[in-house]
Amino acid sequence: MGAADRAVQYARNWLLATEPGSRVHDVQEDPRFQHRGVDLLWELPSGEVRGIEVKGDRQPRRRRYFFELVSNLERDTPGCFLYSGADLLVYVFLAQGELHVLPLKAVREWFLPRAKSYELRHTFTQTGAIRYTTVGAVVPVKDVQEAVPEVKFIPLPRRGQTAGETPSADELPPGPQEAREKAEDDVPY
Repeated sequence: MGAADRAVQYARNWLLATEPGSRVHDVQEDPRFQHRGVDLLWELPSGEVRGIEVKGDRQPRRRRYFFELVSNLERDTPGCFLYSGADLLVYVFLAQGELHVLPLKAVREWFLPRAKSYELRHTFTQTGAIRYTTVGAVVPVKDVQEAVPEVKFIPLPRRGQTAGETPSADELPPGPQEAREKAEDDVPY
């Protein structure tokens, strides 16, 4: 299972545990939702349906979000951070064992006026014989969490743990939290 699939599985598990009786529909392959930047539909027991965009990050020491601004530089297509119609961006730091839930509209409204303050990075994707460039802003987690208080941090269950046994961010001892906030080495995208 690849990084993206693992991230979607963690997101699905968290959504279902957060709202018992809800249902999650995977729409990643559905063209009606691909152009909207929505990976999952979260159907709440009330009947409300929320769109969820999922991003998986597998870099071991990074404590920064990569907000995709240009999906394919060669074709000049906008990145999902700009166009996604999702209600929530679930950003999964796989190596760190963290799931972050960002209210996408609020984060976008905070980010756009200060976008030029953040470094842009390029990453390359190879799909068969086609290679394309993605451009994104590298934004420290701390900046977003301080500016948008609705951002949630959820530690992922470790092997042998269930989601219910996972401590909340408030229950974590101060040592690991402080370690997470330390400056990190620059890891290329």
